[in-house]
Amino acid sequence: MSVSQQVFLRDAMRRLNLTRDVFAARIGVKRRALDTWLLPEGSQEFRGMPEVVQRFVTEIVENEALLAKYAQNSQGGPLRDRIARDGKHQLISVEQFTRDSVEELVRIADMMQPIARRQKVSRVLEGAVLGNLFFEASTRTRVSFGAAFCRLGGSVCDTTGFTFSSMAKGESIYDTSRVMSGYVDAMVIRHPEQGSVAEFAAATNIPVVNGGDGAGEHPSQALLDLYTILTEFSRLGKLLDGAHIAITGDLKYGRTVHSLMKMLSLYRGLKFTLISPPGLEMPTDIIEYVAARGNHVIEQTNSMGEGLKGADVIYATRVQKERFSDEQLEGYSADFQINKALIDQYAKEDVIIMHPLPRDSREDAHDLSVDLNADSRLAIFRQADNGIPVRMAIFAVLLGVENLVQHSMRDVTWSPPSHIGPEDAVFHGMY
Repeated sequence: MSVSQQVFLRDAMRRLNLTRDVFAARIGVKRRALDTWLLPEGSQEFRGMPEVVQRFVTEIVENEALLAKYAQNSQGGPLRDRIARDGKHQLISVEQFTRDSVEELVRIADMMQPIARRQKVSRVLEGAVLGNLFFEASTRTRVSFGAAFCRLGGSVCDTTGFTFSSMAKGESIYDTSRVMSGYVDAMVIRHPEQGSVAEFAAATNIPVVNGGDGAGEHPSQALLDLYTILTEFSRLGKLLDGAHIAITGDLKYGRTVHSLMKMLSLYRGLKFTLISPPGLEMPTDIIEYVAARGNHVIEQTNSMGEGLKGADVIYATRVQKERFSDEQLEGYSADFQINKALIDQYAKEDVIIMHPLPRDSREDAHDLSVDLNADSRLAIFRQADNGIPVRMAIFAVLLGVENLVQHSMRDVTWSPPSHIGPEDAVFHGMY
């Protein structure tokens, strides 16, 4: 370096128009470390700047695109502040996001991929404890959140089921949330009552993530669904703006599709085809929310075949049997099973087929058929895998460590599988 590190660093801060605090956060170092690098070399507390930091800052200031990106991001403040709800670093609804902020989280999820794919490890959350409070049955979501937290070096305390919780003894949501906040550093909460997670969040200042509140929302699922669509479209050379999204199944009680439609409304000119049995249509408030946020086209139909024509994405949902009576199942016939024959007859050759899981895999189920398992258009397992990097990104943002992850990575010491599942081989390296 032809100039002193003090001159080099001050010039970088000037060009980025950043304070010391923000500059330290952007390059992923402690403010105290930056201060020691800026001291006169004769000072007892002076420290030499690591070469990796010099290379990183040099890359930023010498690349116009990176320079603009880092300067622009810093002007808005940390992502967790920009998506905060009531001034708290919590994720309760997809309505907390703008298109810019959701795409920034997508970039952070991309950064997490080497860790999610077991190539790298990071310990940025070492010492932090996650409370997984699931008052409703869950396998994928609960384990996915726990695995994401652990892969960043944290540890997890799980509780599952309402019957065995203190709330079954009459304890209020407020008391439960306040007490748990004294034990853990972040909470993920799933509860059968719509709006309940917001009550948990109101009783604490620690990060809270909505893992599903009844027929309400499931924001982390919407984020991983969006991430999957963007990733699959990137592979196919498509853009999300202007895409045709077909959403099928139980749209009345399916909280995943409620959040997904709100999230997708951040993009431009989408066509939504909503396919459901009579009585299980998408709630009017969700349709009105989406219609008010862009030049989107929204169609509703009870015909599966007609609704799938021309779709770039088919998003299927299962029957939410736990949320309504048996009489309402009458409209669900074999016509609402998505199978290979239906896809081959009506869908595009490059359509992406998604499902939030679990699906009912029994032969007579009116869900997503297993005869599509070997079809490359079926993205449900890649979709599920994407829950790890996306939820890692959520935790990193809410706990303020996203800028430390890149520099904290080191190689794994075990031998990870080259492909997670046998059907993934053809997609190896697609990301």
